[in-house]
Amino acid sequence: MASTPADRIDPRVRINPSILAADFVNMQSEVERIATADLVHVDVMDNHFVPNLTFGPQMVGRIQDVSPVPLDVHLMIDDPDRWAPGYAELGAYSVTFHAEAAHDPVALARRLRAIGARAGIAVKPGTGVEPYLDLLEEFDQVLVMTVEPGFGGQSFMPETMPKLHALRQAVAARGLDVWLQVDGGITEETIVTAAAAGADTFVAGSSVFRGEPADRIAALRAAALPHIH
Repeated sequence: MASTPADRIDPRVRINPSILAADFVNMQSEVERIATADLVHVDVMDNHFVPNLTFGPQMVGRIQDVSPVPLDVHLMIDDPDRWAPGYAELGAYSVTFHAEAAHDPVALARRLRAIGARAGIAVKPGTGVEPYLDLLEEFDQVLVMTVEPGFGGQSFMPETMPKLHALRQAVAARGLDVWLQVDGGITEETIVTAAAAGADTFVAGSSVFRGEPADRIAALRAAALPHIH
């Protein structure tokens, strides 16, 4: 049941449940529970860039094999210049690496695109977006972390919202098709704040998997839609 990106992805607002909050023992049934999502967010952590260890290429490849929705891979790892292309080669629809870890973000994004994946760049809460505003054409997605990366279940950091404002203004001024993603502490309340600030792509873990996922995804989408730019 290989995922097919196609036209099933909502062009207005994307809800990407994070399997960091899923039951790892029953991964296939867990991704099947989120079939109404736009993408499935897969956090790859190496216990170096962040103090946690999750999946590697073999596990991501198996998730790719069984997922009913495309993969949105988020690499919280050292040396993504070396490792990120391998995730694109697995068939991930989107591969996002961290600005703080990449040696040459533009070259890496171009390589990911050449393989056939959307290229994303992520910034931690303490990292500014100003150095990347003039490079937005090189990326398909910018991920603004709204918690410190590494663990699920943290509280949303509203102080990261000015970065989204700046990104949305730059994207709009140049007429770019760049998704603006947020990850961390996304609920029906905080998704409104993030959407109003300029986000259009939302990673939600606990708030999806701790209920009936289809209902939770629909509720998040409905909460965000009126505030999308």
